[in-house]
Amino acid sequence: MKIIKTMQKFPGGMMVIPLLLGCILNTFVPQALSLGGFTSGIFSKAGTQTIVGLFLFVSGASINIKQVGVPVAKGALLTVSKVGSGILIGLVIGWIFGVEGFLGITPLAAIAALANCNSVMYAVLANQFGDSTDVGAVSVLGLDDGPFFTMIALGSAGMATIPFKDIICVIIPLLLGLLLGNLDEDIRDLCEKGTPLIIPFNGFILGTGMSLKDVVQAGIPGIILGLISLVLTGFFCYFTYNLVFGRKQKKAVGFGVGNTAGNAVVTPGAIGESDPAWAPYAPGATAQCAAACVVTSILCPLVTTFLHNRLQKKQQAQQPQEKQNV
Repeated sequence: MKIIKTMQKFPGGMMVIPLLLGCILNTFVPQALSLGGFTSGIFSKAGTQTIVGLFLFVSGASINIKQVGVPVAKGALLTVSKVGSGILIGLVIGWIFGVEGFLGITPLAAIAALANCNSVMYAVLANQFGDSTDVGAVSVLGLDDGPFFTMIALGSAGMATIPFKDIICVIIPLLLGLLLGNLDEDIRDLCEKGTPLIIPFNGFILGTGMSLKDVVQAGIPGIILGLISLVLTGFFCYFTYNLVFGRKQKKAVGFGVGNTAGNAVVTPGAIGESDPAWAPYAPGATAQCAAACVVTSILCPLVTTFLHNRLQKKQQAQQPQEKQNV
């Protein structure tokens, strides 16, 4: 059986498919995940903190601080564009409509879903529609995984009281990986080789923290949140990328960040634990983030492919005209 190759045919499949499997298992046979021992430790949401922390560590270790140039510049631009647009949209919702939000979408749900992207899915799309510098951008883009930027945004805006200790605990694994990976290239190589193994486990465990019932419960607000993540942040990053790097040849890879990562699902709960004032909104925000993750996981690769084909047709149509002008 060609399980891995089959999963790889689906954009972001190495994370999305295990995530959906974990979600389905938790929805229909949740008791299978509560057997205890090593089984629950590696296959249930009990292992979420460990797996996400490990993922942050290897992401940090893969970043070469000596490396400067196009990959880092692209990663920085996409990270700032994605996180900045997501935080801005969420804060505007909070400032205008308050903590209750708009159409059932709270500022907590908006920032958690919009300021976070599936860097694995982006890397797959960049490999298909970009070049090596686009793929290399993922080492910086991975910084927006998890609740760190959401904590910073809500805390800085005075909308949440986030203990400094919680912020430090989120960033320590990343910084530790960054330090060790740059002190010893063998550590970096080891972490880079281990990342593909962590990704499906990361996806599955995050999926076990979701339920299709929650997605249904999220209803229309969850779908709307997914579409906002796809359309607003996706096109903003797409146009920003091409404005800076697409002068010679426009690409569709910028839209590859127009999605919501599975890691976003743990963010509302983390915020609720840090600030009890947000605890009542965490369950609804979690369901909406789960719905946004599913919606964008399906639509983001499709829209990116459409944009790529559209740009290719335009470039092919321009080539005969350029030859005639010459």
